[in-house]
Amino acid sequence: MSPSVGLGVVHLFCKPFPDFKGDDLVAAVKAAEANGVTVVTVSMLGHKADLAVMGMAADMRALKALQTGVQHAGLEIVDSYVSLTEVSEYSKGMPQEMLNARLYPTLPPAGKNAWCFYPMSKRREHKDNWFTLEFDKRKELMEEHGKSGRTFAGRVIQLVTGSTGLDNYEWGVTLFAVHPDDLKEVVYTMRYDEASAVYADFGAFYVGMVTPVEELIHQI
Repeated sequence: MSPSVGLGVVHLFCKPFPDFKGDDLVAAVKAAEANGVTVVTVSMLGHKADLAVMGMAADMRALKALQTGVQHAGLEIVDSYVSLTEVSEYSKGMPQEMLNARLYPTLPPAGKNAWCFYPMSKRREHKDNWFTLEFDKRKELMEEHGKSGRTFAGRVIQLVTGSTGLDNYEWGVTLFAVHPDDLKEVVYTMRYDEASAVYADFGAFYVGMVTPVEELIHQI
């Protein structure tokens, strides 16, 4: 099963069972990569998870195989998120090269090992209903939001994936940054934009460090 355009994306947040086998996790990641899956492994901070496995692939069945391999290695998936890479409806007219970078990203970016994931949706409350705004107004607000994000060029890479009908929120946001305070600053700065301050709801934040799986297994 494949999207008609772009890639399927799965974020798996895990904790080890007592019988966790690190070598089996390495084997599962390598098998997925050989099957065309881009895999990012993350050493997590905080109580919510000990590690994260992010997978991207054209074939969703390859992502399922990765998920199964992670579980068979002795990891409990305590949270997860399913989404698709996408091009925003407000991005029409952008150069094809830029659109392809959103649909088929190359991850993880070199030198940006601070990592964060969070889901978000647009608000539908009373007068603050994003979906009752005219398209031109929504586009204006998103262009303002994008302008704020571009001030972090070189410091932060953002991947926004769509999840309407696929998970509990409408988008997943994955951030890769040079320093952890870059993550804090970009989220703080962009929350002042009207598109976020008035119209956005956020889920749980997960933070960690991009770590090769061969190193990661010795940290949990």
